[in-house]
Amino acid sequence: MQVNIFEAKTDLSKLIHLLETSQEDSITIARYGKPVAKLVPYEKNKYVIGVAENLYEGSLSLEEFDSMNGEIAKLFGVE
Repeated sequence: MQVNIFEAKTDLSKLIHLLETSQEDSITIARYGKPVAKLVPYEKNKYVIGVAENLYEGSLSLEEFDSMNGEIAKLFGVE
């Protein structure tokens, strides 16, 4: 489904309802007929923290663990 910006502003609640009830998978918002944004349903985090609990056989000291902070930050895109 594609709507223009004015319609999206005017009918935002209706558009959100369409997404919540799965009547639409996504809604494209256009300016002068050209897509500029996409409205999609929010997806809850699919990952469960702790799924690897007890799978790691090694042991690290607190100092060794802390020494990996920079590497871990890079994996998350934080530096």
